[in-house]
Amino acid sequence: MIILQMKTVLCREVSASRVSTKGSNSPGSSTVINSPECTKVTFHFQTLRTRPDTDEEVVIDDSRKAGKPMELLLNKQFKMPVWEACIGSMYIQEVARFDVKKDLVYPYPFVSQSYRQYAGQASPKPYHPQCCGMMAMKQGLGFEDLNELFHHPSDLSFIIELLQVEQEGNYKKDSWAMEPEEKLQLVPVLREEGNELYRQGKVAEAGLKYLEALQYLEQLVLREKPGEEEWQELEDKKVPLLLNYSQCKLLQGEYYAAIEHASTVLKSQPENIKALFRRGKAHLGAWNPAEARQDLERVKALDPSLARAVNAELQTLEKLIREKEEQDKQQYKGKMFS
Repeated sequence: MIILQMKTVLCREVSASRVSTKGSNSPGSSTVINSPECTKVTFHFQTLRTRPDTDEEVVIDDSRKAGKPMELLLNKQFKMPVWEACIGSMYIQEVARFDVKKDLVYPYPFVSQSYRQYAGQASPKPYHPQCCGMMAMKQGLGFEDLNELFHHPSDLSFIIELLQVEQEGNYKKDSWAMEPEEKLQLVPVLREEGNELYRQGKVAEAGLKYLEALQYLEQLVLREKPGEEEWQELEDKKVPLLLNYSQCKLLQGEYYAAIEHASTVLKSQPENIKALFRRGKAHLGAWNPAEARQDLERVKALDPSLARAVNAELQTLEKLIREKEEQDKQQYKGKMFS
């Protein structure tokens, strides 16, 4: 249904019109204008710009074509507050158009760039994500249309379809939306969830839990100064997760991933028995016999009580070496008489 009446004007720089409301002759039952902080809104959007030379409207972004709706947390200092104002005036399932003056949409090139990356759209030109706004002026945003809009701002129009409104507690927050304390509190929860999945034999699922916890810790570590107490505490929290994740990768046959994460532990704890043993077994699986022997012998020297387990791995290594030598010998003979 098309409704041509004008909506309430949000401010002198934004005009809005209701385009349609799905499935009803009247708007939805509620708006999100008074929604509390951290309310999550999901919406599709289309961004249009009028060419100054032809007055033709061109589409800059279209989330439906990209296949990913936009998600936004209200009152969390979003780069472009005017979107919050627009969405806050809407009904659920409503489609509305907002014509916005350029003074309110100057951050849009950065918002669009972030959305395109989120939607999996590859940049046709190199872009350095560490760039600040001033550097972006020199190096560009990776998309010609966004570079042009950045250097020549203009009024924009947004056609927005409000899909869903979720209150805090009814959805899982994305990492970027979490406070540091929330991430820290989730780490032991994810670790225990991973442990329980591992006990159930769900190794791949357990690994994903450990990995998620590690990602939170990595984000928190970046906030601290290396070497200081808070930084070291976070680094220490990573160790059991790295060991558990390495074990999962080992059991999944992803030997180089297991080697990488065990090696990370050994950089700070070079005599960590579990890391050495798991890396040794991973080297064996990846057929790095010299490295496997070195790690396993080191385990036996550090903890003689593990000699039996280590010797079993070393016997397997010797057997595989003999088999490989015999195989190579047969191949060599075959080449000589072929």
